[in-house]
Amino acid sequence: MIDGKYPLAETLTLPDYLIILAYLVGTVAIGVSIGRRIKTGKDFFLGGRQLPWWAVGMSLVATDIGGTDIIGVGGVAYTHGMAVANFEWIGCVPAMIVAAFVFVPFFYRTGVYTIPEFMERRYNVGVRTALAICWLVFMACNLGIMLLASAKMMSTLFGWEVMLCVWFTAALVGMYTLTGGLAAVVYTDAIQCAVMIGGCLLVTVLGLWEIGGLSGLQQATTPEQRQLILPVDTPSPFPWTGILFGLAFVLSPAYWIGNQAIIQRSLGAKNEFQAKASYVWGAVLKNIIPLIIVVPGLIAAARFPDLADGDQAYPMLVSTLLPAGLRGLFVAAFIAALMSSIDSYLNSAATILAIDLYKRFLRPQASERQLLTIGRVTTAALLAWAVAFAMQLTLLSERSGIYTIFQTLMAFFQGPALAILLCGVLWRRATGAAALTGFLLGVAFSISLFALSQEAVIGWLGWRPLFQVREPFLYFSVWAFALTLSVVVVGSLMTAPDPAEKTQYVIGSKLRPAPEATS
Repeated sequence: MIDGKYPLAETLTLPDYLIILAYLVGTVAIGVSIGRRIKTGKDFFLGGRQLPWWAVGMSLVATDIGGTDIIGVGGVAYTHGMAVANFEWIGCVPAMIVAAFVFVPFFYRTGVYTIPEFMERRYNVGVRTALAICWLVFMACNLGIMLLASAKMMSTLFGWEVMLCVWFTAALVGMYTLTGGLAAVVYTDAIQCAVMIGGCLLVTVLGLWEIGGLSGLQQATTPEQRQLILPVDTPSPFPWTGILFGLAFVLSPAYWIGNQAIIQRSLGAKNEFQAKASYVWGAVLKNIIPLIIVVPGLIAAARFPDLADGDQAYPMLVSTLLPAGLRGLFVAAFIAALMSSIDSYLNSAATILAIDLYKRFLRPQASERQLLTIGRVTTAALLAWAVAFAMQLTLLSERSGIYTIFQTLMAFFQGPALAILLCGVLWRRATGAAALTGFLLGVAFSISLFALSQEAVIGWLGWRPLFQVREPFLYFSVWAFALTLSVVVVGSLMTAPDPAEKTQYVIGSKLRPAPEATS
């Protein structure tokens, strides 16, 4: 309900605003102070490889859970029930554990800055460039999407103009991301994660108390609302087939193993053990997220069964459960979630632009000081782009479509990217030529499937829709993954093997010492 107001906007008091102000000033101050210790490009992009496991793990969670997730996922739970918790319990935790013990330590030993850089070492520069461009386009667009989504949420809560909220959020995030790089992002994310979990946990505990605990929640909700596994013909957008094959098998591993914004944090850990520990710690925290975001949606369904918009559920709980001062804590948690997702993608997009494109093609001999400068310049440029893109989106999009836009953009290349990554690190026979061909065909195929599922195209062609489901990205990502995998396997067997210097980047091989500077 974008044009209306949530009750929370009218219930904030002076103590609430003071808590919010103290949180914002403290977060920015910590981030800026970290920036004073940043001297090189390695410090800016990887935190000097001195980041502790606990901070990296909390940053992983904060990056993945944005402000739109707090209100949006709570709203989905209000409308469709507990099944949305599968996006955490099935869609995150298993992939994080596998990544922690198999992929993260391997990537850490290679000494790379980015996943595209690893792809050049394993395959060739063509694969690196294609993947880097895909990630850069996605991240740049996603920054604008997240800024707009965050701004519309803030506008609804505070009654401010949407573009004022865009500029406000961009200024806050830019202050510490520009100066402190990844270290500032990780440490501020750790604070934001603690505030987010604390604020949302408070809502859950008070909500359960209000309705008589878990037994009261069970009595006040229907079996359908509490059901985790939904049949294929469910009216919910989360049938078990999409969750298992699209999310658990493709999108989730692609996100936690090959997403630059995610993996970059572990690459900045102090050592290999701490890189692994960060993912395990993050997985532990992710188990909590449904309890503090999804369960409140069910509590709201029990207390306020007639809401016109599910996104009103979480703010309604906050406005009716929390006293003055504690409402400010929740809003601080909400703003923390907004900032943590934006700063992470901003820093990672700048890393790809600086390392995979600028240094690789324009200034191969750039010094660490020059990389630091270009890192900050690209961060500022990406932030300006994100604001401009958000302004354009206000003319093209409603908030209800933002989540689908984000997932669809990611699904265009995540399946193909996962296929070439898995082939590269698990199969010595995979070749660079086959990987590049498979990746490009997979991306083209996923975009084609998306186009053929649109009503306008279906009507023009006179065809029946290929996907009669509400969230087709869960399905066409599977087919794009399968096509890419097939092309890589067949193409590799039909081409000459890659030289040994490439196949050493396969799990189980003895890696030669990685150069300190990226190539």
